[in-house]
Amino acid sequence: MLKHVVLFALLALAGCAGAPQTVAPRAQDALYRELGGTEGITRVVDLFFRRLNGDARISTLFRNVDHDDLRRLVIEQLCAATGGPCTYTGRSMEEAHSGLNLTNADFDAFVADLVAALDEARVPKATQKKLLAILAPMRSEVVGK
Repeated sequence: MLKHVVLFALLALAGCAGAPQTVAPRAQDALYRELGGTEGITRVVDLFFRRLNGDARISTLFRNVDHDDLRRLVIEQLCAATGGPCTYTGRSMEEAHSGLNLTNADFDAFVADLVAALDEARVPKATQKKLLAILAPMRSEVVGK
């Protein structure tokens, strides 16, 4: 169960193509900077986790998770996916979510919590749209797997 819960948590913030990604040094680093770099991403992730833990729709999926490790991985993923200097060290999204049979409702709740955290961190809507566009392709990599 713990393994599955940790893997599920990676779904909303994954390195979007599944495998660890390398990004051209300046290609997307504007988004990383728009998010406030590692400090800004860390703030969003902390707000996000607080929301996840209080979300009755999906909080039980995180009950037995090593939150420190999960936090580290999610920060890595957002940093790498937005062109920052981080390397994501987790598994691909398909591998991580295989056998979980996650639903669109699970995915949507997770994303809603992310958007609420971005709002709370006062990330501009235009920046949020860029981030969500990068993360959106993972829906097919995690839902129904």
